[in-house]
Amino acid sequence: MSKPEKFPKQDQNLPGSEKEMNPQPEIIRANYKGSEKLKNKIALITGGDSGIGRSVAVHFAKEGASVAIIYKSESEDAAYTKELVEKEGQECLLFEGDVKDETFCAESVKQAIAHFGHINILVNNAAVQFPKSTVADLSISEIKETFETNIFPYFYFVKALEDQFKEGDCVINSTSVTAYRGSSHLLDYSSTKGSITTFTRSLSKMWASKNIRVNGVAPGPIWTPLIPSTFDDVSDFGQDVPLGRAGQPSEVAPAYVFLASEDSSYITGQVIHVNGGEVVGA
Repeated sequence: MSKPEKFPKQDQNLPGSEKEMNPQPEIIRANYKGSEKLKNKIALITGGDSGIGRSVAVHFAKEGASVAIIYKSESEDAAYTKELVEKEGQECLLFEGDVKDETFCAESVKQAIAHFGHINILVNNAAVQFPKSTVADLSISEIKETFETNIFPYFYFVKALEDQFKEGDCVINSTSVTAYRGSSHLLDYSSTKGSITTFTRSLSKMWASKNIRVNGVAPGPIWTPLIPSTFDDVSDFGQDVPLGRAGQPSEVAPAYVFLASEDSSYITGQVIHVNGGEVVGA
């Protein structure tokens, strides 16, 4: 993939709309070939309507999995993701609501299980961010929303799924490069991502005896709706990493496929770094 030109000026409100992005993110490579790595599996993906979540949903479908998608409000984006999944011959359920609401999370899991019979793969992915340049700029309400969106639902969903998960099932958590190198303008966001990394390691130990694997993916700068909906200037987005460009969702989702598949059967408590070459600590 060639290095892109500077991104054009654009402005969106949270949570952002993928159809309004310029250029459009690449969801899946045209030459990606599925090989039934997830045949007959059922995945639940939070934030699955767009960005990395959409790409994961389409890749999972390409590999033979049906999916249930949790999304907040972007119904048009969610409907298009459903269409893409169904084009791969797989089912796609949509659940609209706020992951900050534990009751909604539990009810979505209940309805998905009632429909599919079981959930094999949980992808905790929904997130929000509010870039600020100083601590004084951080509002308590935004800090609360960041934590209540980015990490609390991880507990809600694993609590709802713990009793029905069985040997061989797995959890994949979306953390971030910011959990490892920090971020001067994303203090609260990077703090939640650090929490997610530790959550991943701790839950993996809790569930290892059940052979339920728990891993994470730590993306770097990826071109998703979160970017134009939270940053004032996206022109140079992602161009400060060693590879010199922002990544595409299509370049992240295969890591989720690997962690969801039998290929990673001896891997738990680990994080895959998809970040354009940034060297980060453990």
